[in-house]
Amino acid sequence: MNPPTSVFQLPTEILRVGHPVPFALPDKLGNLLVARGAMVNFEEQRQQLISRDLYVNGQEGEQLKRAIAGKLDSMVRQNALIGQIAQTRPDALPQGNAQPRRRLVDPVGTWARIQLRASAMQRDTTQADFAQRVDQVQRAMLDAVDADPDLALLLVQGTTADARDYSVKHGLLVAVIRELAAHQLPTCPATWRTSLRCAALTMNVAMTNLQNQLAVQENPVSPEQRRQIESHAQDGAELLREAGIADPLWLGAVQHHHSEGPGELNSLSPEHQLARLLARADIFAARLSPRKLRRAMSATAAAPAAYLDENKKPDEAGSAIIKTTGVYPPGSLVRLGNTEVGVVVRRGRQANEPVVLSVVSAVGTPLGVPKPRNTRVKPFELVGGVAPHEVNVRLNIEALIGIA
Repeated sequence: MNPPTSVFQLPTEILRVGHPVPFALPDKLGNLLVARGAMVNFEEQRQQLISRDLYVNGQEGEQLKRAIAGKLDSMVRQNALIGQIAQTRPDALPQGNAQPRRRLVDPVGTWARIQLRASAMQRDTTQADFAQRVDQVQRAMLDAVDADPDLALLLVQGTTADARDYSVKHGLLVAVIRELAAHQLPTCPATWRTSLRCAALTMNVAMTNLQNQLAVQENPVSPEQRRQIESHAQDGAELLREAGIADPLWLGAVQHHHSEGPGELNSLSPEHQLARLLARADIFAARLSPRKLRRAMSATAAAPAAYLDENKKPDEAGSAIIKTTGVYPPGSLVRLGNTEVGVVVRRGRQANEPVVLSVVSAVGTPLGVPKPRNTRVKPFELVGGVAPHEVNVRLNIEALIGIA
């Protein structure tokens, strides 16, 4: 059962040994479990409290949420380390903790069909019903993301380990990340989000084949390939216009997603704002995905590229990604305190306490059956991200979903 909207789940870092509890803490039904001012005398008592679902009521909960959000924003502005942010900030997106509105009967099949439709759509902009095909893909994607955001991140990021059909996988990952992060930005109203999803899915239509080739190419980029890369944003917008697309937000986001520089988001026109949103998600997703000549990064290594702009200053569009996905988004590999390697399957109440399944033992051998680990307690606390090439494991996404 979901808690009433008037309560806010307590971030565990609020409870400290040797300090009184600052709020009266009810359970999700409103029944008082811990009185205000009760002393937390020792770590075992703190761990017992952490293991229970505790909430803060009404106005106190709203004040606490604002204080936590303000603390993260301040740390980002000061270029704080990713690890510090992870330990300070609970996941900001309510969908990550709430029960999904509905369950996908066949999540793996659903996302496989979305990928197939996106691939067919992306390869040929001359189709008479191109605009309709894009709309069908973005609607199907939105339905699947709304049903289960964590599963969307897990499944879409999981497919990027295979470089085949890289272009469409990359576009879907950008679209999912950007759709979730857009909810963090008051400057990106719901009326813009359809345009943003369509732009994410079609931003590379002028270099789909080249992008797929580069993902498996062993030689450096040639001068002609470089020329095509540098012109693909403008060329893509032209192809979309020729296909009958007239939405200025969609076209502008595609045309400028590699040329939009730093600056205050609200000082930009709507299409340039969407271009910035695309650019930050594009960079983040690219660093999470391997290519023949470029290894995928761990999520913690990729995160600074998302939230820092070209001048190495915090970027509103990028920080929205970190607020939403956390620094360990579903699909990320992580190292635990006992040296096991796990995969994140869901975001947690705090950014550094996601739901994790161990897939590699402490001695470095793959586990036949992934094992759930409680990252809120030792020795399973997170100690950092792991890049895919650092471990010899092939993830069975269906098995992970069955356990998660």
